[in-house]
Amino acid sequence: MSEQQPKAKFSDNERLKGESHFLRCTIAQDLQDGLTGGFNGDNFQLIRFHGMYQQDDRDLRAEAKLEPLINMMLRCRLPGGVITPQQWLGIDAFAAEETFYGSIRLTTRQTFQFHGVLKPKLKGMHQLLYRLGLDSIATAGDVNRNVLCTSNPIESVLHRQAWEWAKKISEHLLPKTRSYAEIWLDGEKTETTDQEPILGPTYLPRKFKTTVVVPPLNDVDLHANDLNFVAISDNGQLVGFNVLVGGGLAMTHGDKSTYPRKASEFGFISLEDTLKIAEAVVTTQRDWGNRANRKNAKTKYTLEREGVGAFRDEVEIRAGVQFAPIRPYAFTERGDRFCWVKGIDNQWHLTLFIENGRILDYPDRTLKTGLAEIARIHKGDFRLTANQNLIIAGVDKKDKAAIEALARRHGLINDDVSAQRKASMACVAFPTCPLAMAEAERFLPQFVSKVENIMSGHGLGDDEIILRVTGCPNGCGRAMLAEIGLVGKAIGRYNLYLGGDRIGTRIPRMYRENITEDEILSIIDDTAGRWARESYGDYVVRAGIVRLVVDSARDFYN
Repeated sequence: MSEQQPKAKFSDNERLKGESHFLRCTIAQDLQDGLTGGFNGDNFQLIRFHGMYQQDDRDLRAEAKLEPLINMMLRCRLPGGVITPQQWLGIDAFAAEETFYGSIRLTTRQTFQFHGVLKPKLKGMHQLLYRLGLDSIATAGDVNRNVLCTSNPIESVLHRQAWEWAKKISEHLLPKTRSYAEIWLDGEKTETTDQEPILGPTYLPRKFKTTVVVPPLNDVDLHANDLNFVAISDNGQLVGFNVLVGGGLAMTHGDKSTYPRKASEFGFISLEDTLKIAEAVVTTQRDWGNRANRKNAKTKYTLEREGVGAFRDEVEIRAGVQFAPIRPYAFTERGDRFCWVKGIDNQWHLTLFIENGRILDYPDRTLKTGLAEIARIHKGDFRLTANQNLIIAGVDKKDKAAIEALARRHGLINDDVSAQRKASMACVAFPTCPLAMAEAERFLPQFVSKVENIMSGHGLGDDEIILRVTGCPNGCGRAMLAEIGLVGKAIGRYNLYLGGDRIGTRIPRMYRENITEDEILSIIDDTAGRWARESYGDYVVRAGIVRLVVDSARDFYN
């Protein structure tokens, strides 16, 4: 096993986690401080482990007198993205009454988050989630975060089996500290020392992301995640998983020691070994990960430093499980299947396109009101997708007409939405994300309209390009698995990446750095004019416009 560095060289995040008394610190006392809307000292970082980020509206920052209008972004833990209509109505009411943006934001992590929760409302928010059977534990911070699962509405039996494993993995890897219940739910305080047998007293070196993937749909973009369980089925029944480890997309502008990386195949396991392997991968990363440099602390860097074989061997030793050879699997798509689709259980599923995942009532589209009305009559469930869309799942044939009528009345179905718009995605960025360097969510709709015009002009109006825009290089919008990826560099400027593939198994390469929207559109116009009969990402590689990224740790910047 790799020796960890002397404690004196650890990053300050390691100190604050170690001194936090299992994520308590003085958060409870800080809640009573009415002189500031934010959290002080270490609490600013530690609230992330409880599912929150401290933010302010950057559009209003210049107008602030004493301090910015500090508020919290609060994210729910929702393994596999499945939520009941009753739960939906509860979060809908909170968004309307207790946040100052009023919206529900569907995320690329297959959950929802609230923006604009003021400090006095936080405890009530957590208690509402608890009453609904939900929580926000470990949706941020150096822990295993919300576990994704392919939103497969067709093979409903297989999807349910995969989703059940996503829930089991999520529960198994959760922090065991009672601090969440004590602080937010008025849980009973005890003198017993907390134990974290999996995560350890200082938790993980960095955030950790896990998926359960049901081929042939790669909607969760498995190569963006640390640990992936690819479902292998036999006659429609789940029999085990191929395990892939070490994916991740975040990087830092100007720092070539950071880079995106695809996950590496470790092997096949049977179902009964799933939790043992999940725990072993997490504990190996816990002990081997870089705790001195957070920019190189993710699992992908541990694999590059220690070697894939050494990491895999250690996982086998810790789990007491030998990986079998990878079983055949293939991906054919990663977008959502819109409109009505029929599952093998004879129930129907309606996938709604939610641009940027922002659910709000607009003058011409009352999305939030419409979904609440649907929730009041829907007898199945809702499924949030990793592409920021929403599936009304498990609809009886006799109920289809009523649900579709409500969806159309409130603008949730628009037959004129192009394939290109459905294939485009952005992170939140301005005004709420403190890390944003450029616009993303607010930039995307008009930018897509311009791309649509270009494609129509070349006779490609029915085609689509996987297009992703992120406001910074941290990867929330998964631009580093796009055919065209824009990564924010400064206001109005982006690095342009080309050459990812349609199914999300290839990393694009930077084509131009720090360029404007007009320059990007000119490049798309020029390349689209020469593109036909293959995916856009395959074309730009075949035509020599960009070179294929073979091994991102070694040739991403070359």
